[in-house]
Amino acid sequence: MDKLTMKAVFAAAGLPQVEHVAVTRHAYRKDPRASLEQVRELGMPVFVKPANLGSSIGVARVGEPGDLPSALEAALSYDRRVIVEAAATGARELEVAVLGNDEPQASGVGEIRYDNVAGAFYDYEAKYTDGRAELIVPADVPADVAQAVRRMALSAFAAVDAAGLARVDFFYLPDGRLLVNEVNTIPGFTRHSMYPRLWQAAGVGYAELVERLVELALETR
Repeated sequence: MDKLTMKAVFAAAGLPQVEHVAVTRHAYRKDPRASLEQVRELGMPVFVKPANLGSSIGVARVGEPGDLPSALEAALSYDRRVIVEAAATGARELEVAVLGNDEPQASGVGEIRYDNVAGAFYDYEAKYTDGRAELIVPADVPADVAQAVRRMALSAFAAVDAAGLARVDFFYLPDGRLLVNEVNTIPGFTRHSMYPRLWQAAGVGYAELVERLVELALETR
């Protein structure tokens, strides 16, 4: 659940990811100028996120340096630690569902598409409002890209010592590079959610998936 720790683990595992910096509430209150200068080195736009929240709560996309203070203040109201990430401009957003404990399996690859307007991102409203986002399963990507995404998803799952389930999110850049965005160890399970839809496409229905998750939980006791 801690995005900063997750990024550090990914770096140690050699997984490619976007450039990012950490900002703590203490450091920002003590010397806001120093924190802002550190963030501005990433360039614009950036995403400002609380380190320990999900569903894009407290997340802001910042396109102008002058908007950074308000975005940082908002994120720091949710958490004493904030992560600021360089935007993966032009990237497609891919996702893989992972299921298992010691021998996890990766689903096929899905893609998230949402309102294509300036400054839009996959925020809370897009995630939980009908018609705001499109979940494409399977994603229309080359076979070698799908294979690489699935392999990296399992590597990310292992790196954080996950168990049971996780959804691993990626950026697929226009130049062909893949970057790991994050691993979500408690992925959404609503009718809007990618995780059960990915396994549905793989032939694992909702009831069977829930039963399998209970079995995996019992294995870890």
